[in-house]
Amino acid sequence: MSMKRREPEQGGMWVATQALPRSPGHVFYEKLNEVLATGGFDQFVEELCVPHYATGEGRPSIQPGV
Repeated sequence: MSMKRREPEQGGMWVATQALPRSPGHVFYEKLNEVLATGGFDQFVEELCVPHYATGEGRPSIQPGV
Protein backbone atom coordinates (compact mmCIF):
# COMPACT_ATOMS: atom_id res chain seq x y z
CA MET A 1 0.00 0.00 0.00
CA SER A 2 1.40 3.38 -1.02
CA MET A 3 1.51 6.06 1.67
CA LYS A 4 1.60 9.23 -0.45
CA ARG A 5 0.98 12.51 1.27
CA ARG A 6 -2.06 14.23 -0.05
CA GLU A 7 -1.59 17.89 -0.98
CA PRO A 8 -4.27 20.28 0.27
CA GLU A 9 -6.59 21.61 -2.41
CA GLN A 10 -6.02 25.18 -3.49
CA GLY A 11 -8.70 27.63 -2.42
CA GLY A 12 -10.70 29.87 -4.73
CA MET A 13 -8.97 32.74 -6.50
CA TRP A 14 -12.06 34.84 -7.27
CA VAL A 15 -12.19 38.39 -5.84
CA ALA A 16 -15.17 40.69 -6.27
CA THR A 17 -14.06 43.81 -8.14
CA GLN A 18 -16.24 45.93 -5.84
CA ALA A 19 -14.05 44.81 -2.93
CA LEU A 20 -10.83 46.12 -4.53
CA PRO A 21 -9.61 49.58 -3.53
CA ARG A 22 -10.00 52.34 -6.12
CA SER A 23 -7.30 54.90 -6.78
CA PRO A 24 -8.08 58.39 -8.05
CA GLY A 25 -6.04 57.75 -11.22
CA HIS A 26 -3.23 59.84 -12.60
CA VAL A 27 -3.50 63.33 -14.08
CA PHE A 28 -1.39 62.35 -17.12
CA TYR A 29 -3.75 59.56 -18.18
CA GLU A 30 -6.83 61.68 -17.53
CA LYS A 31 -5.44 64.39 -19.83
CA LEU A 32 -4.34 61.81 -22.42
CA ASN A 33 -7.83 60.28 -22.51
CA GLU A 34 -9.32 63.76 -22.88
CA VAL A 35 -7.02 64.61 -25.83
CA LEU A 36 -7.69 61.27 -27.55
CA ALA A 37 -11.46 61.63 -27.09
CA THR A 38 -11.42 65.19 -28.47
CA GLY A 39 -9.49 64.03 -31.54
CA GLY A 40 -11.80 61.05 -32.17
CA PHE A 41 -8.97 58.55 -31.83
CA ASP A 42 -11.13 55.62 -30.67
CA GLN A 43 -13.49 55.96 -33.64
CA PHE A 44 -10.53 56.20 -36.04
CA VAL A 45 -8.92 53.02 -34.70
CA GLU A 46 -12.24 51.14 -34.64
CA GLU A 47 -12.77 51.97 -38.33
CA LEU A 48 -9.28 50.69 -39.14
CA CYS A 49 -9.99 47.40 -37.35
CA VAL A 50 -13.41 46.67 -38.90
CA PRO A 51 -11.98 44.59 -41.81
CA HIS A 52 -10.33 42.26 -39.27
CA TYR A 53 -13.49 41.43 -37.31
CA ALA A 54 -14.94 37.97 -37.82
CA THR A 55 -18.54 37.96 -38.99
CA GLY A 56 -20.85 35.20 -37.89
CA GLU A 57 -18.18 33.17 -36.11
CA GLY A 58 -17.73 32.92 -32.36
CA ARG A 59 -18.24 35.76 -29.95
CA PRO A 60 -18.58 39.36 -31.12
CA SER A 61 -15.31 41.29 -31.25
CA ILE A 62 -14.38 43.69 -28.49
CA GLN A 63 -13.85 47.26 -29.63
CA PRO A 64 -10.17 48.39 -29.60
CA GLY A 65 -10.92 51.29 -27.21
CA VAL A 66 -12.09 48.86 -24.57
